[in-house]
Amino acid sequence: MTLTANWSYPTAVRFGAGRISEIADACKAAGMSKPLLVTDRGLANMEITTRTLDLLEAAGMGRAIFADVDPNPNEKNAEAGVKAFNEGGHDGVVAFGGGSGLDLGKLVAFLAGQTRPLWDFEDIGDWWTRADADAIAPIVAVPTTAGTGSEVGRASVITNSETEEKKIIFHPKFLPSVVICDPELTVGMPQFITAGTGLDAFAHCVEAFSSPHYHPMSQGMALEGMRLVKEYLPRAYADGTDLEARAHMMSAAAMGATAFQKGLGAIHALSHPIGAMYHTHHGTTNAVCMPAVLKFNAPAIRGVFNKAARYLDIDGGFDGFCAFVDDFNALFQVPRNLGELGIENPDIDRIVAGALKDPSTGGNPVEMTEENTRKLLLQIV
Repeated sequence: MTLTANWSYPTAVRFGAGRISEIADACKAAGMSKPLLVTDRGLANMEITTRTLDLLEAAGMGRAIFADVDPNPNEKNAEAGVKAFNEGGHDGVVAFGGGSGLDLGKLVAFLAGQTRPLWDFEDIGDWWTRADADAIAPIVAVPTTAGTGSEVGRASVITNSETEEKKIIFHPKFLPSVVICDPELTVGMPQFITAGTGLDAFAHCVEAFSSPHYHPMSQGMALEGMRLVKEYLPRAYADGTDLEARAHMMSAAAMGATAFQKGLGAIHALSHPIGAMYHTHHGTTNAVCMPAVLKFNAPAIRGVFNKAARYLDIDGGFDGFCAFVDDFNALFQVPRNLGELGIENPDIDRIVAGALKDPSTGGNPVEMTEENTRKLLLQIV
């Protein structure tokens, strides 16, 4: 099988090794001639980034980069990015990197032409309709990790640095016009990032599959996404140059993010406030939370995971799946609790309050009351 394809779901995706060479053509297809490449500080001077800038410059599109992006991007990063975009006279954004670069890049394209403040567009009710849709700049997304799937998402997760809360900013036009998924860009990821981002994709698929909402298309993508992570994350982790494994993980990441239109749940509801307060890696935090959340949701999800286990070639149904998750985490040296994650004496009250306010609670199959959310959190402390 040749792992190269052009997809149109949920947007135009150019998938395959070496396809970063098409970056200038992708920008033209999206309607931009002077893009701003937005990425994080860690990627700013890496070869994959400079090569992408070389390609843009050679095509007469300039060589502009904004990289003042934190691992958990915040409103200060957004303000600086919008300033760079407007002062540079740019007409589009190349969102480049992992979740932080992708989320901040999409947000810069969204905010650059708006007159209202950032938090007016939080994912609450129909607040997204407050935006001037015609003022949103085009976006080309280039993931360099295989985890968040933000390249095919209609939202950005942004930390409010004052309240230490993660907020979701949503608009349908956050969805990039063109995506380049080039697995060669992920070859240089260190093992712990390969593991953490891959487990983030796995969490997206698990939670989408667990969600009680009706969305058969998402359910199917979540199930196959779990299979891809199960089979190919160990290979990508063991050998970072395994392009077949890297490609399948890139697919799993996009599938997870597409699938969670069906809903997320308690894993993300807990992970978001923990990450905002303690600056932990998002995917790794999801993995820490997953075993306890699976058991918490057992009364509601046992039946569907009995079926999933058969497809995933896991013996023992739901209980076997839970055992697999424990072993999978151990394989990638995931901390078993928040203490091992480096969080001693966590603020239980604030984490619980943040979890209960997080939109992800709406997709959890078991109601997250204050009492049972506290009990759940105490299992991972």
